[in-house]
Amino acid sequence: MKELLVPVGSMESLRVAIFSGADAVYLGGKKFGARAFAGNFNDEEMVDAINLCHLYGVKIYVTVNTLIHESEMDEVIEYVKFLAINGVDAVIVQDLGLISLIHEIMPDLDIHVSTQAHTTNESTLKFFESMGVTRIVMAREVSIEEIDEFNTSLEIEAFIHGALCISYSGECLFSSILMNRSGNRGECAQICRLPFKLKCDKELVKTDGDYLLSTKELNTSSNFKRIMESNIYSLKIEGRMKSPEYVGCVTRVYRDLIDKYYNHEELIVNEEYLQDLSVIFNREYTKGFLFSSSNKELMNIKTSNHLGVNIGHVIDVDKKYITIEIDSNVHQGDGIRFMSSKEGMILNYLFDEKELLINEKNKGIIKVLNKCNVQKGELVNKTLDVLVVDKYKRVEPKRIKINGKFIGHIGESMTLIFSDGINEVRMNGCEVDKSINAPLTKETIISKINKLNDTAYYLDNLEVDVDDNIFVRVSELNELRRKCVDALNNMRIKNKTIEVRNSNIKDSNIRDEGIHFNILVRNENQLKYLLDKNVSIIVPDRKLYSKFKDYSNVYYRTNRVKDSLDAEKCSVSELGALFKNKNSLSEYYLNIANHYTINALSKYLKVPELSIELSDEEIYRIADYYRNKANLEVLIYGRIELMLLKYCPLNLLVNKDSVCHVCSNGHKYYLVDRNGYEYPIISDLPEHVTHILDNKITNKIDNLNEYVSHGINYFRIELLDETEEEIKDLLERVGVYE
Repeated sequence: MKELLVPVGSMESLRVAIFSGADAVYLGGKKFGARAFAGNFNDEEMVDAINLCHLYGVKIYVTVNTLIHESEMDEVIEYVKFLAINGVDAVIVQDLGLISLIHEIMPDLDIHVSTQAHTTNESTLKFFESMGVTRIVMAREVSIEEIDEFNTSLEIEAFIHGALCISYSGECLFSSILMNRSGNRGECAQICRLPFKLKCDKELVKTDGDYLLSTKELNTSSNFKRIMESNIYSLKIEGRMKSPEYVGCVTRVYRDLIDKYYNHEELIVNEEYLQDLSVIFNREYTKGFLFSSSNKELMNIKTSNHLGVNIGHVIDVDKKYITIEIDSNVHQGDGIRFMSSKEGMILNYLFDEKELLINEKNKGIIKVLNKCNVQKGELVNKTLDVLVVDKYKRVEPKRIKINGKFIGHIGESMTLIFSDGINEVRMNGCEVDKSINAPLTKETIISKINKLNDTAYYLDNLEVDVDDNIFVRVSELNELRRKCVDALNNMRIKNKTIEVRNSNIKDSNIRDEGIHFNILVRNENQLKYLLDKNVSIIVPDRKLYSKFKDYSNVYYRTNRVKDSLDAEKCSVSELGALFKNKNSLSEYYLNIANHYTINALSKYLKVPELSIELSDEEIYRIADYYRNKANLEVLIYGRIELMLLKYCPLNLLVNKDSVCHVCSNGHKYYLVDRNGYEYPIISDLPEHVTHILDNKITNKIDNLNEYVSHGINYFRIELLDETEEEIKDLLERVGVYE
């Protein structure tokens, strides 16, 4: 049976998810989760959430899926211990050091690898198998055909509905570099939902919209049979920051489809649910990369906002009223948006065509107060429906079927047995007396034992085995029922014991003498200039590397998604290449943020490059831990790669989603933000992966001596279009001479 995995950001959403049909939920605590701005759960709420889920047979997974800084590791491991002791079913983790440490000291705790870990290929799956995890949340860019071809012992989890990140998750630094709000630390500012222009050389390219990085919402309901027949085990819905009514509605959509599949019914999507879901939240829908959607099918570049559903259009505007002809119902309290002017309002006051106040209207003419600058003819969408909200928030509590048996024999203790089919409890009460005046009837016993409305249970069948003419106080009968309910509750929420061990992870002890510079080049002229210099040269272009691979100081930077090229000397960009190529250099894309990660990767890596998101203080903490006993690399010069995209904006915006040629046409393309800053676009060929670079150069060359004093011995320089003269100046500044 496949698992329906539902997001929750609050206790209200949790109850809605459970009662709407979730098999499992995922949520975060107040720290270390990749949705820092969701409501999230404090420690007391977390224990209540775990118990509530287990009472109803729902699994609960907790996100601890941020990068963990050196200074935080003690705190985060204590938090994971707290979760384990209180019975969480699994933790969802990104940080490789934390994964290795959890597996070392709590081997019985299931670890699910977050989509932030950028799992895109079978070699990465093999890597995580070696780390002892139990499940992988696949990158959203992986197709269902690719998933079915993977040979792995791990459970596969994949997103089936919700918001999409346009960048490969875990690989986006846009928010971090621009606004100091790291997506890898749960603080993403959603730069991809902001407007951009496209520039070719020095001219702007005309586009049909301004939201060039904004995706539609993932919705796979129309292809659900294919999902049910796939190797995907856990069907994941995105939305920990979404409302309880969203959680309720989207859970019902997919619960209904899953149940139909297992009941051998036709998988017809419930149109009422879909209509309600569109009102609650949508940016138009896409089947995503899971079903190999084209760029046009994936993107909505006209708006990044919730669209709602169309209900009519403006037929007149005067100083007091906006008059709208509607073909769908509206109610007082609903929200509407005027689609051309992009203005909206809540219908606190609703009028009919005679300007009389009304509470609702199904079709025809309505008037609303003119508080917006709108034009005649504008389409009007409903973006909030108070009745729909109420429908999914006021969900009926889930009830668990139990069977019971009551035994009452004179002179013996009365006994009540409750069973849910798996767990059985037997409780004894007071001694049964012989009745003198008013014997206790079977009907009364059934009536009192059946009083379960304030519990999670309903009694499907109660067997009564009693003598004639027995007497028991009703209060004693009620007390026995309560004791039996409490005992069954405790049995259902009982948590497995998690052993906590001491860590025996050994420190990395790989250290090269001297100071070393690794320089990434973008063209042949840069490479040739550096060949006879005392530096290592990192080449991301396959053809260029193949031409110069016999030089001892030339390394191939592996593709950041997957790569079939076998290279003797590698700088690895993703975990699959790491698994295949031992004794490698590494790129900052591996998100190494603490010494535990370095230790976990030491059997693969010769030189670990630290995360570009670390402050100098955090870098020094790691370096000071090793005390000159490990190789460590930091970037000191270059344009940081802010995004890694499977989506090709040039293909969509210039080539109109036809066979692409613009990536190799010799022109320079840029994204231009609202402030006029230009971000270079680079496309890998033939893999066709798109890189968005920072608008500015990060330059920490002046920090070089301070880094060296703390034990950093490798330094990265990344070139873009620097000339020989500019490269010469860089080398002189860092102390590398002709």
